[in-house]
Amino acid sequence: MYMDMRCLYFQKPLLESGTLGPKCNTQMVIPHLTENYGASRDPPEKQAPMCTVHSFPHNIDHCLTWARSEFEGLLEKTPNEVNSFMSNPAEYAAAMRKAGDAQARELLERVRECLDKERCDKFEDCIAWARLKFEDYFSNRVKQLTFTFPEDAATSTGAPFWSAPKRFPRPVQFSAVDSSHIQFILSASILRAVSFGIPIPDWAKNTGNLADIVSKVAVPEFEPKSGVKIETDEKATNLSSASVDDAAVIEDLLTKLEACAKKLPSGFQMKPIQFEKLKAKFIAGRIIPAIATTTAMATGLVCLELYKVLAGDHPVEDYRNTFANLALPMFSMAEPVPPKEMKHQDMRWTVWDRWSIKGNITVAELLKWLSDKGLTAYSDRLKRKMVDVAQEVAKVDVPAYRKHFDVVVACEDDDGNDIDIPLISIYFR
Repeated sequence: MYMDMRCLYFQKPLLESGTLGPKCNTQMVIPHLTENYGASRDPPEKQAPMCTVHSFPHNIDHCLTWARSEFEGLLEKTPNEVNSFMSNPAEYAAAMRKAGDAQARELLERVRECLDKERCDKFEDCIAWARLKFEDYFSNRVKQLTFTFPEDAATSTGAPFWSAPKRFPRPVQFSAVDSSHIQFILSASILRAVSFGIPIPDWAKNTGNLADIVSKVAVPEFEPKSGVKIETDEKATNLSSASVDDAAVIEDLLTKLEACAKKLPSGFQMKPIQFEKLKAKFIAGRIIPAIATTTAMATGLVCLELYKVLAGDHPVEDYRNTFANLALPMFSMAEPVPPKEMKHQDMRWTVWDRWSIKGNITVAELLKWLSDKGLTAYSDRLKRKMVDVAQEVAKVDVPAYRKHFDVVVACEDDDGNDIDIPLISIYFR
């Protein structure tokens, strides 16, 4: 975008191209003939529905999104909430009572679990917590899901519920000899220990010792429950279920939290772990390698357009924007889009145009110049020179070699409608 702004300012062509695996595109930005690069934006990436991510994932992106959501919830957001509560319990309680909704109730439930049921005092507690999380994520939740929606379940229209892209899941049985299972326990227990400020013993990274301790963790037998609501609406943005008793539940949770706080050492604080520190690896993992064939095609297409730019005097119809996908294969070419034209009275201009004024004028003279064009602007520095105002506002001195400066003026028409006018260059020397 910076390069686009510079090309706009200096009236220079921009021959843009990009590749993504087997795909490539080229875009020609020619002064006064085409729209600038920043005039159009790529659509935002489509976000997966919450119910798909949490209950019905069917591709690796859904699994990564779910994992990041759980990471942030357990190791960043909940510790932050705990710290907010411990820093000022009265203020935190007042904020939760004021909110009084399902989201506030859910936050309090997480804080209470963290400080009571799932509190860790030594590294062995962290291992037990990680083992129970494994059971919850990969076994209990799946058992509940398949109990609520059996393999032969049907929708209200009679169609099979577990039809593509949904995939019928199977619970995972924990195995101490499965390296992926042990790695999950190891990573989760270390992260939990860091968030609670618990020292990590040297033996913790020995998978043999870890497997012995994990095998001693008592895992309760899980029984699926009837009447459990699992969100299936793809338009739902929050999986929290509202309740008419939210206020009463919040009050009860606050009472229990106060009791938990009394059992904690003075000045207790958790250490939130920010996922952003790991973002570089996450982004690097999604980079699609460049393909020489695609790069060569994009280079050749840009060179063809460069000949037209160097030759000059070509109409916009002679230029081409291109999109190609060698994997399909697909090859599409189109004329560049002309720049958007703004109109006011008998004047026409585009984003490429610039208005110039010669002379060391005052603010009043600039407003008069605009008024003659049917445009209205306001200022309380009418008698001051524009160059002096520019130096005061920008807090910089105008160098001796500088002969002009640029100003952006907010204008209105006679009806009070905002008018986007071109950049104004004032040649004061």
